[in-house]
Amino acid sequence: MKLHPLGLAICIALSSTAALAAGNHGHDPKFGGVAVETKAGDLEIVAKPDAIVIYVSDHGKPMKLDGAKAKVTLLNGTDKSEIELLPAGDKLQAKGAFKVAKGTKGVAVVTLAGKPPATARFEIK
Repeated sequence: MKLHPLGLAICIALSSTAALAAGNHGHDPKFGGVAVETKAGDLEIVAKPDAIVIYVSDHGKPMKLDGAKAKVTLLNGTDKSEIELLPAGDKLQAKGAFKVAKGTKGVAVVTLAGKPPATARFEIK
């Protein structure tokens, strides 16, 4: 079977449009944090000197956080601090005084109810 050149061009155009649409799941940060895609869902980690917050979503839709927990490890040079986060409405959160600055690196481990832990590495820009 021979395909007409115009038909071939349309097939290529449609397949590349579908590929672009499939690859765009809204992974851009919505709350000023760092967005990371994990097996458990999309995480946006917002680290500020007075609060550490993780928003969890599935293709842009907030996920239920009943029974969820998280632990964030912040690394500043040789300083290391670990913070436990608990559900607070539509996010996981810890309030306090945290050493957060440009270049701070971190690891977040998020556990949603009934799912294995998901790990996300990030750096504050």
